[in-house]
Amino acid sequence: HVQLEESGGGLVQPGGSLRLSCATSGFFFSGSGMGWVRQAPGKGLEWVSDINSDGSTTYYADSVKGRFTISRDNAKNTLYLQMNSLEPEDTAVYSCTKGLQGDPYRVKGQGTKVTVSS
Repeated sequence: HVQLEESGGGLVQPGGSLRLSCATSGFFFSGSGMGWVRQAPGKGLEWVSDINSDGSTTYYADSVKGRFTISRDNAKNTLYLQMNSLEPEDTAVYSCTKGLQGDPYRVKGQGTKVTVSS
């Protein structure tokens, strides 16, 4: 079965950086579009970024464009999210997804918590 395990979250000061990882198993990673979503405290799920199966095309929400970079290593079945210039508004639980935005069969992991605070 599909397994998605996020890591790399934590507490960071505004302006800082974090790199999230999503280790996957149970499906053909190299053939799957992947993404990241987040949920801030008391708010709904927000799409953050997507990447196609070979990593050649990426998509970003306006709120993170220019600050976050999604990437993947198909040899390691792992998805990444490099987050720079973090802002308090980026505080959320970040989850990776198997499948792209709009995919009705998209699967989401449990997530890793990111807190941006001084």
